[in-house]
Amino acid sequence: MRATTLKATLSALFPIQRTVCIEGSPGGGKTTIVHELAQELDVPCIEKHMPTMLVEDFGILFPNGDESLHYKLPDWFPVKGKAPERGILLFDDRNQANADLQKVLANICQARTLHGVPMPDGWQVISTGNRQSDRAGANRVLSHLRNRETVLELETHLDDWSSWAIDNGVKPEVISFIRFRPNLLHDFDPQRDQNATPRSWVEGVSDVLGTVPADAEFECFKGAVGEGAAAEFVGFMRIFRKLPNPDAILMNPTTSDVPTDPATLYALSGALAERASENNFERVCQYSERMPPEFSVLTVSYAARKKPELANTNAFNKWAIAHQDVLF
Repeated sequence: MRATTLKATLSALFPIQRTVCIEGSPGGGKTTIVHELAQELDVPCIEKHMPTMLVEDFGILFPNGDESLHYKLPDWFPVKGKAPERGILLFDDRNQANADLQKVLANICQARTLHGVPMPDGWQVISTGNRQSDRAGANRVLSHLRNRETVLELETHLDDWSSWAIDNGVKPEVISFIRFRPNLLHDFDPQRDQNATPRSWVEGVSDVLGTVPADAEFECFKGAVGEGAAAEFVGFMRIFRKLPNPDAILMNPTTSDVPTDPATLYALSGALAERASENNFERVCQYSERMPPEFSVLTVSYAARKKPELANTNAFNKWAIAHQDVLF
């Protein structure tokens, strides 16, 4: 299930508080999707990292003062009458938890209580986890826990990631490269030490790009996405850094040369889209009209996604009419 569909499904299940487990390869954005959902629903999200928890973290027996014992509950557990009426209780990396922790979680999912203390009626329990086939430390999930939840598998999709990356400030060089080499967006192989994943492209490449010396870039990128992907990205960056000045292109959009190499076109599309503004968008569209159709669409759609106000310009409307067979 692609990210946009997954988020819409989670949103639809929230009113009935159906327990859900999101599974998928490491680094695909499972946890991020849940936090974004909570923001969109305007509800709190309590996240607990299951592999680092003990059974005692869910409550310990404590003397009651009258020769009896009662459970002291953790401060993170949403107690009915004390916590907000609606929210999400997120158990991250649930599949790495041992059997004892899974038993506790199974009771929370079914009875919606912890040691007899209920959660508010409007709270949903969501778990995330890697699959055993990913060799990421996942354990077998107890069958009775499986029977108390809906398991949804997250699939990485290029368009979903691109839209998310534009909205979240991922560097245009990285977005352009992934559009050029989409198979490297989530190239996960448990046999390798390092893998290219949406998370590693953002945190290990985009966030690092421009912060380390140029002669250290390859080693840094290799340590995040693996040697093969890093080598391809460094080669792409050589092209990106030698591009004609986008500002010079926009000074003469009808006469500036249009490259023919696909890698250069991907890089140039990203560079032009980043520079697009209400003042120069007509020139961006003029130049993009001279590019191969797929790159014209890439340039203008990237720019409009980055700056939604561009979609209200005459230049965009004119361009959209000319490309309605592709857009609609």
